[in-house]
Amino acid sequence: MGPGIELAGKRVLVVGLARTGLATALFCAARGARVTATEARPEAGVAEAAAKLRAAGCTLELGTHCEETFLAQDLIVPSPGVAPEMVYLAAARAKGIPVWSEVELASRFLKGQLIGVTGSNGKTTTASLIAHILKTAHFPALLAGNIGTPLVARVEDTSDRSVSIVELSSFQLETIAAFRPHVAVLLNVTPDHLDRHPSLQAYGRAKARIFENQTEEDAAVVNADDALAAGYAPSRPQVFWFSRAKRPAQGAFLRGQAVAFRREGEEIVLLQREAIGLRGEHNVENVLAAAAASFLAGVRPGDIAEGVRTFAGVEHRLEFVAEVRGVSYYNDSKATNVDAALKALDAFPGRVLVILGGKDKGSDYSLLQEPLREKALAAFLIGEAAQKIEKQVAGSVPTVWAATLERALELAAERARPGDTVLLAPACASFDQFESYEHRGRVFKLLVRQLEEKAACAAGRGSNDPAGGE
Repeated sequence: MGPGIELAGKRVLVVGLARTGLATALFCAARGARVTATEARPEAGVAEAAAKLRAAGCTLELGTHCEETFLAQDLIVPSPGVAPEMVYLAAARAKGIPVWSEVELASRFLKGQLIGVTGSNGKTTTASLIAHILKTAHFPALLAGNIGTPLVARVEDTSDRSVSIVELSSFQLETIAAFRPHVAVLLNVTPDHLDRHPSLQAYGRAKARIFENQTEEDAAVVNADDALAAGYAPSRPQVFWFSRAKRPAQGAFLRGQAVAFRREGEEIVLLQREAIGLRGEHNVENVLAAAAASFLAGVRPGDIAEGVRTFAGVEHRLEFVAEVRGVSYYNDSKATNVDAALKALDAFPGRVLVILGGKDKGSDYSLLQEPLREKALAAFLIGEAAQKIEKQVAGSVPTVWAATLERALELAAERARPGDTVLLAPACASFDQFESYEHRGRVFKLLVRQLEEKAACAAGRGSNDPAGGE
């Protein structure tokens, strides 16, 4: 457990009333804090959350933010979407008021072991796989964080025996203070969220804060094949590498067709590569990282192998949806940056019709040119970033400006032939047309199911047609 804090009687301000803000405010109120929740949206936009908070005795400040409110607190907890440079937060810091992320607050009350997972891509798959491996080994494992369930919402479920696996974004790590994972995983650092972070270096430093409070008793798991991630390897905790390309001094690597782990000169096989059912070489990296973290948490090799073998993957990550008239449809809505879209394209041999676009995050889409030229038959462009993508991939693949996801899928289905793959890998955030990448993925799957139903109906009509079939 991290350094504690007594909330009873403390004035706590929660900034932002999305999922994390609501959970944080209710958590603090339940522990006797005098909670104020402030939200820039008017009450109509947060009516359900507002009703719950009023019932819990919280004070609400809706439709605006007031500096006086920020300066009258003992603690401020901004939601991940609130930039730490917000002028009122800066004023509060100048006055000496702590500004913590929700994961920092939760860690003060958490029991048991903590495994943190961060990186530009693969966080959700890796964190979910670690949790699945631990559950396979009958560890009391809890999954939380950026994956969808705020960590504060799982605090009461922890015990001295439990292991909390927490997916961590750069936004969450920006405002930690004493947050300390026993095992910290850094998967990779590639350009992302450059609309929020001033530079790639600033973004990388935010990710690397996962190691900041670790001690010699803790473990850091770092990608040896990612030059930027490797550059952030810490000095205090024990560093264990994972690599597809080399044999590290300590850590997980490929030894022929086996995943092995090396420590203090000794090597042990954790699993055979054939146990990995996830598509794409990037998922081999995710398995290496998850296997290393699980082994360091005390899981036996046999249980690691069984956990990897039985892991079905994660929704919206290279998720097979259906085959319709010989065309395969894959949902990778979680590919919210260029590097993730590159990895999605790499997972297929070719003949891909890809749907790109959404809300731009300051990305360089020209990096997609070569894989699009090699793998894609066409790119269907949607959302606010469509024009920028079209300019930056010009000449590499035929582009079709579809505007909406529904129209993009309709056009892709018309052009696709048996053996082709239609892939949603947007390389963009979803917030221009959808509530989240999950919402975008669900809509895609619904549209594919509708295609499937139409195809089935057409086939049924054909089989009942006396004139058909010859």
